[in-house]
Amino acid sequence: MSIRRRDELGGRAAVVGIGATEFSKDSGRSELKLAVEAVHAALDDAGLSPADVDGLVTFTMDTSPEITVAQAAGIGELSFFSRVHYGGGAACATVQQAALAVATGIAEVVVCYRAFNERSGRRFGAGVQHREPSAEGAALGWNLPFGLLTPASWVAMAAQRYLHTYGLTPEAFGHVAVTDRRHAARNPAAYFYGKPITLDDHAASRWIVEPLRLLDCCQETDGGQAIVVTSAERARDLPQRPAVVVAAAQGAGRVQEQMTSFYRDDLTGLPEMGVVARQLWRTSGLAPQDIDVGIIYDHFTPFVLMQLEEFGFCGPGEAAEFVAADALPLNTHGGQLGEAYLHGMNGIAEAVRQIRGTSVNQIPGAARALVTAGTGVPTSGLILGADG
Repeated sequence: MSIRRRDELGGRAAVVGIGATEFSKDSGRSELKLAVEAVHAALDDAGLSPADVDGLVTFTMDTSPEITVAQAAGIGELSFFSRVHYGGGAACATVQQAALAVATGIAEVVVCYRAFNERSGRRFGAGVQHREPSAEGAALGWNLPFGLLTPASWVAMAAQRYLHTYGLTPEAFGHVAVTDRRHAARNPAAYFYGKPITLDDHAASRWIVEPLRLLDCCQETDGGQAIVVTSAERARDLPQRPAVVVAAAQGAGRVQEQMTSFYRDDLTGLPEMGVVARQLWRTSGLAPQDIDVGIIYDHFTPFVLMQLEEFGFCGPGEAAEFVAADALPLNTHGGQLGEAYLHGMNGIAEAVRQIRGTSVNQIPGAARALVTAGTGVPTSGLILGADG
């Protein structure tokens, strides 16, 4: 089983194109239009045309089906199309799916995309309004009647336990918010461009669900992002410096639920990301000290700290100090707190820019970037690296 040994995907595929719409609070156009704009932008960046594409991957939550995007974008026949479940946990897995298709010859050029009007349309932060009966929803049924209706409320349960266990205060979470906004302030594409914050600003922001404040919670964004994946060999002949998929992994933990895994033995970690971490390190042969930049999924600040601990960058309860010390360049685009909430896809694009050397907050000599997807749900991760 691959969960116990190195897999063979690493080095066989690369990201060769990235493209996005503007990030806004009211796009003024359909989610399909956003998806097509992002796909075209990514293909232009890769030096490819819609005719070159034979595969598409997206999220189960996306409202624009693969065949509809193909038709609207001028893409022809498809030999591969796929969707990945579990909301933001799908982000890096879309690239994994694309890399698997390319590595096995099922497709030659695969575009991963995600597009939504998450601010002007359906706002995830509004919480659960209605659910059809399903086996998947049964776990939520134990929590919704008691007021745990929103993502913030689900994360707050684990966050409170984390603070209690390690004797910390909510200020610990503020270091993540300050770091993200510092980078966003220098990123013209970020919604919070030119608007850094301080720890005092974080502490003064209103409570959402204790111990989470407003500045612990990611944005709601309208926009689209697309990623182009092809073989490592073909990538060398394209205009952009390729970001090689060094390793890719998915993970679900024992007693896994969607955001409400409150019956585990320990609420201070993220076992699903532990599964991903072990497989990324195992396959890549790398260790935390080999990573030049971390793009860590930041829908809520506490889960950034827990992810850093799961990956072994620091010990349990030590991540706040790790972030405060800038021990690892983190979310150099501004993250989902500072740039935009695109279900983690914009984070993958930032990792590609770091490998290319084109980030607005470029880390000199960056050759290995870790990217993670949404946590609290079954999730995924990537290590992207420079070719050769």
